[in-house]
Amino acid sequence: MFEQTRFEDHARIPENQMPPKTAYILLWFPEPSETFIFREVMNLWNMEFPLKVFTLYGEKTDNLSPEMASVSNRMERLGIPFIKSGAKDVFYWWKRNPKLTSELLRTVPVRRWNGLEKGGENLWAFFCGFRLARRFEEERIEHIHAPWANGPATAAWIASRLTGIPFSFTARAWDIYPPDGALKEKIRDAAFIRSETRANIVYLSEYAGMGDEKMYLTYNGVPLKPRQEAPVSLRPPYKLLALGRFVGKKGYDFLLEACNILKSSGIDFHLTLAGGGPRMGQLKYLTWKLGLVGHVSFPGFVPYERVSELFSASDIFVMPSIIHKSGDRDGIPTVIMEALMHRVPVIATDISGIGELIENRVTGLLIPEKNAQAIADSIREFVGDRESALRMAEQGRDKVLRQFNPEVNHKKVVDLYQNLISKSS
Repeated sequence: MFEQTRFEDHARIPENQMPPKTAYILLWFPEPSETFIFREVMNLWNMEFPLKVFTLYGEKTDNLSPEMASVSNRMERLGIPFIKSGAKDVFYWWKRNPKLTSELLRTVPVRRWNGLEKGGENLWAFFCGFRLARRFEEERIEHIHAPWANGPATAAWIASRLTGIPFSFTARAWDIYPPDGALKEKIRDAAFIRSETRANIVYLSEYAGMGDEKMYLTYNGVPLKPRQEAPVSLRPPYKLLALGRFVGKKGYDFLLEACNILKSSGIDFHLTLAGGGPRMGQLKYLTWKLGLVGHVSFPGFVPYERVSELFSASDIFVMPSIIHKSGDRDGIPTVIMEALMHRVPVIATDISGIGELIENRVTGLLIPEKNAQAIADSIREFVGDRESALRMAEQGRDKVLRQFNPEVNHKKVVDLYQNLISKSS
């Protein structure tokens, strides 16, 4: 076992080293599925970092953990009420800087945004940027940061253009694959860019046609709470687990096809496919079509505080992520880290930044994407060698503790802000 990382008094930022006052822009906060961002904000607040959070949407109340609910009133939200005042904010900036405001209105909304969802989000963010620019001046904000490269970064970029306050953003996965219609300009104008994977840094520098001088790797910090080691008995029926949103990039249809291969070869197993999303109906239909109804269960969305129960009852965790036809993909899913923290052996596909955590036959099994046979073969390998499976899981847990330690990683974020924000202010 290991001890939970705590931010005690000694971890607080000395007053004479305090970074400039910073605004974070998010769509929602707290967001139950974004525990990595929630933990970053909480740890920065615990260190007394001068940070204020603004959200482009309203408040989410469903599926919040008690800790999330306890801080849900600390944000400033725009949401639907912004519709009534949005035109006034645009007019305010038009009077103050008609040339720039006219240029933004003429050039930003009309570009291609890669789909209705991204388009709607970025257009809303664009107009929110006019409101936030006023609020940032009123609040004497000295730096703007967007923890996502899509809508939040668009709002940060517009607010920065209007006020001259420098901005930065974090690149993750869905927010840059495929790139939205303003990503090159956001990369160009940002004071610096954080990335949660090395793979993103290579991609962004190539996409923007520039070097990586202002791009910085900042791995997420995973809560290092004490976890009970899963027994991982690896006795039939073998207990398989997959957990995430039911969207195309997760590749769950390939996992179900792998289960069909296992069933055909006489292997006794049960897959728990936990989560929710737009492809729920399709996945349930495929389960029925493949004759897997008795082998697969769908418990639906599982609150974060109950996720540990799933891992503790599992033998193998499978993350069959793919690069979707749209270009969308995962970064390093935090559920992989959670599985390893419970000492559950992991099978994952070699896309994006996943290989930065899962080293083949070192911290898990890394396989090609979109390959049901490879998934089935990897499950057979773990089933046939429990000692090797546990060794990989334990080495994976050690790597998570080293590479995704929140105290270490969030202190690196503070150092980055202290050095880079001060230079750009």
